[in-house]
Amino acid sequence: MKTAHGMGEKKRKLSKSVRPGAAPDPAPGASFPVVGIGASAGGLEKLQVHQIELEMQNAELAESRDRMALLLEKFTDLYDFAPIGYFSLDCQGRILELNLTGASLLGAERTALVKRPLARFVDPASRAVFNEFLAKVFSGADKQSCEVKLQKSGEVAFWASIHGGGEASPINPSEACRVALSDITAHMLAQEAQHRVEVLSATNDELKREVARRQSVEETLRKSEQHQTLLLDKAQTMQAQLRNLSHRIIDAREDERKRISRELHDDITQTLVGINVNLEALAREATTKPGGLRKKIVQTQRSVEKAVRIVHDYARELRPTSLDDIGLIVTLHSHLNDFMARTGIRVRFRAFAGVEKMGGRQRTVLFRIVQEALVNIDKHAEARQVEVNIRRVANSIQLEIADDGKSFDVERTLNDGNNKRLGLVGMRERAEMAGGTLTIESAPGAGTKVFATLPFDDADRGHALS
Repeated sequence: MKTAHGMGEKKRKLSKSVRPGAAPDPAPGASFPVVGIGASAGGLEKLQVHQIELEMQNAELAESRDRMALLLEKFTDLYDFAPIGYFSLDCQGRILELNLTGASLLGAERTALVKRPLARFVDPASRAVFNEFLAKVFSGADKQSCEVKLQKSGEVAFWASIHGGGEASPINPSEACRVALSDITAHMLAQEAQHRVEVLSATNDELKREVARRQSVEETLRKSEQHQTLLLDKAQTMQAQLRNLSHRIIDAREDERKRISRELHDDITQTLVGINVNLEALAREATTKPGGLRKKIVQTQRSVEKAVRIVHDYARELRPTSLDDIGLIVTLHSHLNDFMARTGIRVRFRAFAGVEKMGGRQRTVLFRIVQEALVNIDKHAEARQVEVNIRRVANSIQLEIADDGKSFDVERTLNDGNNKRLGLVGMRERAEMAGGTLTIESAPGAGTKVFATLPFDDADRGHALS
């Protein structure tokens, strides 16, 4: 390609070859007229310069044509073999021009597609979207885009993305438009797959939550069943214990009746028989030996006193009247003295005087617990000394009975359904009946301690009595 520098060089050569006022060298065999040589030489020089300029312009035009042909070839290649389809459409949506990629996307020859409406290749379900897209493009709106399904002849439909805008025209800007069409089927399938994955993930998360919820419900039900089974077992155990306790109470009541019957027969009956014998003897001696009457009367009085004492002892064992008449402390003193005289076991007793302000039921409970504890000590403990203390602790009365005798397994004894020591169970039941509690402590070498605690809300603290 020649530049302006080249053109200037040619002109300089031309000016050197043609000198003003000098005639050119004549060609061999040429003849020239003699007159008018100066005027002819000047015109010839101008013609030669003009010819050279025309030659230069022709060369430049040829070079420009070659460059344009090369650029057109490159543009055509870029246009036809672009990765997306390019279309020019008229205002009715008919194809004016398209590249090879566009023809390939529509599955037809390029020449066969010219003048055909692009809408014919749009799936009916997407046609409304495509028509709206064209209307906006030809209305002069900004760049528009849409996603539609296109259908090739005899092939599966594919998803396409269409972008377009008005084509500049000096006559009518709305006569045509250019659109770019690309196959986005893979992208749409990926989106659908991603959507399915998200749906499956959400469903999976929901299933996990449902599984966790059901597992939680199952665990709750399992624990509830275990709890119900445990409660049922406890209820059955308690029912068996109550049934066993009822049987033992009946047996104990029957044994007590036998004991009372036997002791009444052995003591009261014999005493009364003796009184009756003495009375018969008195009746006989009153007529035969008046002098021995006084002696018989004294013997009879002693027998009556003995019977009264025996009846009194039985009555006191069943229900000491002094508990209601003169109070708990005096009754316990009397009972403990009798216990020491009968067993030889030494007893120390201290009591909170305010205990007498408790209700009759509570005082009876305390007396029965002491009574039953002493029976157990006498039967089982082999103790030498017992301490009985009644004290106030906060808003309660605490009874403590401690011995220095043999120990035993408290829990096993209390929970043994076959144990014969009803006294321990009875003491606990009596304490709970009065709104209190009863605990037993027993250890080898330390003897046994029984603690009974009953509620007490009197403001007067009272004094301790020994």
